[in-house]
Amino acid sequence: MYSKTFAKRIAKIILEKKGVDVDILNVGKVSNIANYFVICTGESETHNRAITDTIKEESKKNGIPAHHIEGYEYGKWILIDFVDVIVHIFVRKTREYYALEHLWGDVEVESITE
Repeated sequence: MYSKTFAKRIAKIILEKKGVDVDILNVGKVSNIANYFVICTGESETHNRAITDTIKEESKKNGIPAHHIEGYEYGKWILIDFVDVIVHIFVRKTREYYALEHLWGDVEVESITE
């Protein structure tokens, strides 16, 4: 699956699970880390784990298993690495503190809403 299409599919899953402030950052033009970051905010650590579980299940069904997951145990910042797409799921306070959108301020950002 094309990485932009996959990033948008992940964003849709996040919205379905009631995640908020969903942004897709096109980092591929300035970094070789990934092509896209999907960043969102969950309401709690438990909510973040539920979003992660759903993304993991749905992507595996589509033949794209997660390469690596970090932060699941604590849930304040969960990173799901799909190689071309990296998903960052934050609780609000942690997202505001790290402000990834500002660190990658020179990339195209698409805010995803319903």
